[in-house]
Amino acid sequence: MIRSLCYRHFQEAKHLMDHHSKHNRYQRQILLKEFGESGQEKLRQAKVLVIGAGGLACPALQYLAAAGIGYLGILDFDVVEEGNLHRQILYNSDDIGKPKAEIAAKKIKALNPDVQTEVFNLKINSSNALSIIQSFDVISDGSDNFSTRYLVNDACVILNKPLVYGAVLRFEGQVAVFNVADLETKLTTNYRDLFPEINLSNTNLSCKDLGVLGVMPGLIGILQATEVIKLITGIGKPLVNKILSYNALSNHFYDLELSPANNTSYPKTKEEFESYDYELNCLAISSFNEISTEEFENVRKEQNVLIIDVREAGELPLVTEFEHIRLPLSQLQEKANAISAKDKIILFCNSGQRSLKAQSILKNVFPTQTSFSLEGGIIAWKQSHKILV
Repeated sequence: MIRSLCYRHFQEAKHLMDHHSKHNRYQRQILLKEFGESGQEKLRQAKVLVIGAGGLACPALQYLAAAGIGYLGILDFDVVEEGNLHRQILYNSDDIGKPKAEIAAKKIKALNPDVQTEVFNLKINSSNALSIIQSFDVISDGSDNFSTRYLVNDACVILNKPLVYGAVLRFEGQVAVFNVADLETKLTTNYRDLFPEINLSNTNLSCKDLGVLGVMPGLIGILQATEVIKLITGIGKPLVNKILSYNALSNHFYDLELSPANNTSYPKTKEEFESYDYELNCLAISSFNEISTEEFENVRKEQNVLIIDVREAGELPLVTEFEHIRLPLSQLQEKANAISAKDKIILFCNSGQRSLKAQSILKNVFPTQTSFSLEGGIIAWKQSHKILV
């Protein structure tokens, strides 16, 4: 009897100590009258999935965990690279070569042991997206390519899940809340209302192609975390049916109202979604040939080879090591006929993505022409030759 009473008092004391500890951790936001104990409890019960564990996700994950989100899913199939470290602030040099999702989860647990984490060390696709996303309350998309963004968006529309979108490039960033109805107008918009059509001239433009100021993912990732917290707790006015953009060079924030685009060309059922090839539809390439950096060295020295830089004017790094012409991808369709006939055409950009699209365009103009895309782009070529970029 005495032992039973002692155990009960011990448990009650432990509960009070745990409650006091948790109250101390979150005290500053609990003090907010718009937030309070009820807001903190909503965060504790929430399940949030973060797609990608890169530049946007690193600050978003840290602030969501620190705020007290009860359950965080982290999805990424990539490993930490040295080139990530200037902006992906969860990682350090010792993490290079290790899976991002697993490392991020360990560091999140160290930051706040109260948070449960679930690691998805895989590539999200049309066969697994619905089963993964359906068990979460809010999705935060920090992916860096169009095919994943369209895929995640469509899955959220089918499952009726709120989606917090973020994107960065160079000195600019964007954030928006999709698939949430406006309380007044009852209208709902999604990513396809922002980008109804896939544009070959800008598909898959990424930080790897054009670069990014290291602080930009931090700014936008924090804004994404803010929108997630607002959605869960019901405080404030989320960025519903609008997109907020920030330009670091001019220090300007501006927003753009979105309206439904009435796009009917995307999957609307589970069956349509699972049979839709997002990578193929976003690349819009029926067939292509890539040439490695080693093969490029041999082929470029042959006669009757035309090398074309499909990057936009002013893009770095400069290429002075071999002769070539510049014909930006955005102008290729209208100017392709001006290209003189050659036995072989080799196209390059920074990462090898735009050159694949350029190759697709040339195949339509010159069906019998032999063309190649430089695998990994000019950055990979320069690195293979130990040339600083």
